[in-house]
Amino acid sequence: MTLRVDAVAEGLQHPWDVGFLPDGALLVTERPGRIVLVDDEGTHAVAADLSTVHAQGEGGLMGLVVHPDFASSRLFTTCQNHRRGATSDVRLVTWRLSEDARSATHVRDLVTGLPANDSGRHSGCRPTLMGDDSLLVGTGDAASDPTIPQDRTSLGGKVLRVDLDTGQGPRDNPFASSRNADERRVYTYGHRNVQGVAVRPGTSQVFNSEHGPTGFDEVNRIRPGRNYGWDPSRGGTNTEEYDEDVPMTDLQRFPDAVPPLWTSGESSTEAPSGAAFLSGAQWGPLNGALAVGALRGQKLLLFAFDDAGEKVTEVVLPPEFDEGFGRLRAVRSAPDGSLYVTTSDGQDDSVLRVTPHRG
Repeated sequence: MTLRVDAVAEGLQHPWDVGFLPDGALLVTERPGRIVLVDDEGTHAVAADLSTVHAQGEGGLMGLVVHPDFASSRLFTTCQNHRRGATSDVRLVTWRLSEDARSATHVRDLVTGLPANDSGRHSGCRPTLMGDDSLLVGTGDAASDPTIPQDRTSLGGKVLRVDLDTGQGPRDNPFASSRNADERRVYTYGHRNVQGVAVRPGTSQVFNSEHGPTGFDEVNRIRPGRNYGWDPSRGGTNTEEYDEDVPMTDLQRFPDAVPPLWTSGESSTEAPSGAAFLSGAQWGPLNGALAVGALRGQKLLLFAFDDAGEKVTEVVLPPEFDEGFGRLRAVRSAPDGSLYVTTSDGQDDSVLRVTPHRG
């Protein structure tokens, strides 16, 4: 099967994520701190007070998710590096889009206090809805304090699960009995820099894509309450230096850590980013594959899994994306089953619509 790739928006700068509105329009976040609307008439700026967005390096205005009740509430939530005075963090912010879709007003800071690095390193930050409308959020460890990934009272280096209305951890989260509010939000821990989170259609299976150190990028099956083995503190013996010369998944130090379903290995760095499942009969043999964009690898990787989600059975590299579109950032599945992918080269970036082509 070949793929058809159409540019639906161009001239953007690091478009980081895509959300789908009920009328078919798109909301797109740009990392420097802009929100745009893409519809049949073109690309339009959405006016919003983003003055506290700290855009530096890997950080800025990042993930986006449209609320399931958007038709009545007009709500969407973004994830962004925030700085005001001496306060600096990564946070989830909920907005309300105006009826004419040309402006957005701040509703609430949904979750604050995700660790941030002034350089922007390892900022995360990908929100994705679960089937129960709770919000999964993949976060980065900020590449500073080496204890953060293994510290369940820190929100960095985690997959979080929070209530979309309150930002609190749901009562069925794995650490819901903790006295610490942040630990109650933790779904999994021991991550380095989560870039994609996706729920397999028709199941409760959750997968993520994650940046490794040099090499050792990962695709993981997310299992509530489990440790994924990244520990630059070396078991707390090194609390001053962020040590990247440790295993991405340290099974010797943490024998119960969850090993990756796939790793790029020592000799290859893909820098995987967004992730979404292909869904629909139109995809033929690719139906059900997990699509993962690669920044450094400049390709789209399609992972097939067994029914149990325990094993990668095949990895397909569509030739249409073999360095043909540069660095790939967002990967999202639209309500009509098409796939949306954004480029992230920094100049004249695009939002691409990908559909199966039977010629």
